[in-house]
Amino acid sequence: MRRTVWRIFPAAASIAAFAPAAEAQTVDAPGQLPPVTVTSPDQAKPKHAKPSQRPHHVAAGGRVPAAPQPSQSTSATNGITGGSATVSSSLQPTAASARQISGDEVNARPVSRVGEVLEAVPGLIVTQHSGEGKANQYFLRGFNLDHGTDLAITVDGMPVNMPTHGHGQGYADINFLIPELIQSMDVRKGPYYADKGDFASAGAVDINYLSRLPKNIVELTAGSFGYQRAMAAGSTKVGDGTMLAAFEANKYNGPWDVPDDIRKLNGVLRYSRGTATDGFSLTAMAYSNGWNSTDQVAQRAIDQGLIDRYGSLNPTDGGTSSRFSLSGNWAQASEYGQTKLNAYVIRSSLQLYNDFTYFLDDPVNGDQFSQTDRRTVYGIDASHAVDISVAGIDTQTRVGVQTRYDDINVGLFKTAQREILSTVRNDQVQEGSVGLWADTTARWTDWLRTTVGIREDYFAGHVLSDTPQNSGNAQAAMTSPKAGIVLGPWGKTEFYGNAGFGLHSNDIRGATITVDPNDKVTPLDRVPLLVRSKGAELGIRTKAIEGLTSSLAVFVLDFDSELLFVGDAGTTEPSRPSRRVGVEWTNQYKLSPWMSLDFDLAYTRARFTDFDPVGNFIPGAPAWVASGGVTFGRESGWFGSLRARYFGPRPLIEDDRVRSLSSFIVNARAGYKFDNGMRLQLDVLNLFNAQTNQIEYYYLSRLPGEPIDGVADRHVHPAEPLAVRLTLAATF
Repeated sequence: MRRTVWRIFPAAASIAAFAPAAEAQTVDAPGQLPPVTVTSPDQAKPKHAKPSQRPHHVAAGGRVPAAPQPSQSTSATNGITGGSATVSSSLQPTAASARQISGDEVNARPVSRVGEVLEAVPGLIVTQHSGEGKANQYFLRGFNLDHGTDLAITVDGMPVNMPTHGHGQGYADINFLIPELIQSMDVRKGPYYADKGDFASAGAVDINYLSRLPKNIVELTAGSFGYQRAMAAGSTKVGDGTMLAAFEANKYNGPWDVPDDIRKLNGVLRYSRGTATDGFSLTAMAYSNGWNSTDQVAQRAIDQGLIDRYGSLNPTDGGTSSRFSLSGNWAQASEYGQTKLNAYVIRSSLQLYNDFTYFLDDPVNGDQFSQTDRRTVYGIDASHAVDISVAGIDTQTRVGVQTRYDDINVGLFKTAQREILSTVRNDQVQEGSVGLWADTTARWTDWLRTTVGIREDYFAGHVLSDTPQNSGNAQAAMTSPKAGIVLGPWGKTEFYGNAGFGLHSNDIRGATITVDPNDKVTPLDRVPLLVRSKGAELGIRTKAIEGLTSSLAVFVLDFDSELLFVGDAGTTEPSRPSRRVGVEWTNQYKLSPWMSLDFDLAYTRARFTDFDPVGNFIPGAPAWVASGGVTFGRESGWFGSLRARYFGPRPLIEDDRVRSLSSFIVNARAGYKFDNGMRLQLDVLNLFNAQTNQIEYYYLSRLPGEPIDGVADRHVHPAEPLAVRLTLAATF
């Protein structure tokens, strides 16, 4: 990184540090460190703990709710999250961009697909370029993150991102999520957190599930284009603990000429006992899905009338996926501090059939290919935190270890109408990692809080390929220091500074490859297993205006090698070094106990930093992103939401000669909650029927009769037209 970047942090950087807020924390008095607390999925904030009980002199950092929570007015509750009684009261902000989002805020949003609930994260765009059973495509801080890459997502402590995946590094399929079970989402951006490693450089979203429900619930939804969803969830006392069960079934065709024919089944079963600091939970999840895909299509095929806007160029594209998991969380408090342990095992599978180039590579059979990924994942995440006083300075020290082992079978095949023609490559991969981390937070004065942290990551694995030349072992280690500072509050305002090193891993097959698997002869260069990232952020958060929480963050993030999605191959590949400089402005305004507003705006300048005559623009990197909305409602009676999202144009090639369209989509919700627990809700998606695209790429493809070398064109996946969905729900 250039020296000018680090001048953002002068001498303060040597003592400053950032406190990763993995636990919910409160500050009881000025100058006193927040007591260590272990966040457990089954813990609810006591109903008597009201926001008014917080010290009035503390603003955004000392003791503050992560955001105004609609749950406190039940403005948009779906009757399942139980309002503020189930959400951790105050995730202590340690960066201007850090935030906790309640389950009620998440479920207040009308969305067309489950992945879009993550758009509650300021600045995050979630789209889809294929069938709805496939992982979503994510955009954050000027990144086209493909299906995950540098956005680390966890659900109930289990990682969602998959390394060395058949459809792209860091593949993060969130389709198994049941939004009504979300207790909270902890959002952190940048490589400033000692407890976050691989895939977390752009950001991390930790989704926490509930362990008990205030009332059982049943929901039935029907809507446009064959949309059908049934969901039931409930909890009950079993012995000294609580048993929670939830089930979801979903069918959907979409507006496509070739129906998506989504067939999704999803379930959660959890037993929990004890408290947040002394207790445990055991959770089983199961998910299965099958679908057809209308992938991105060549714009010229639409312009020439070969297909209409929602048509397909290969009606046999699609896939199947499944995910089964068993996880346990355990926490214990003692005079020696707080200990928590999370262990999990995940069994997942994916088989995709895609055709992005049609007849470019194979003029006879076509270019459809199949990607398979079947794996078992084992992991442990353990940490211990202790409060001590050193020379009169209150400190909190945390240490942790994270281990993960993936046993993978991953393959790539040439197919025609889902029939295998030949094997490009088929590999057995064993890949493991260990991360050791520690940080210490010190409260020096009433207005100065620092943390120093460090992380050591070690990755190793073995590839057994059907092409022997591509078999081999790879290993790498990387040390990542973290630093940050919090100043204030003054006038209900705090100032933040953060800096740190991070990383992302490459597909381990790229670290052992020697020849092109297509011809088994052409030499290929290996890529490093681990790639360095470096970032810094300055920010401010204020509550100077009553009811308004506003934050502003300016950031820079460098990568030694960019991970880019290759549209005609359907995978991510390492690319050139890059830099992003940007600003994010986030606002939440509580107009009244029954109405709240929010508005987020982000701008990022993304460029490759090496010289190349092709240009220095990063394909797919958005500059402008904005969203906003209004949410209203009370315990009973009318409720609703109106939300708008702007997704700015992106360069599609390195010299910026070809750019995508922008999109502006508005979703709306209106409903009525009856005193007897019934709820009737109408969602209107794409309210103004915007004719725009979810995603666009620019690459070579070939339609029948075109030149053998193909035609460079933009390839698009259109946004779905106006649609309505009606939900009838009952709580009991």
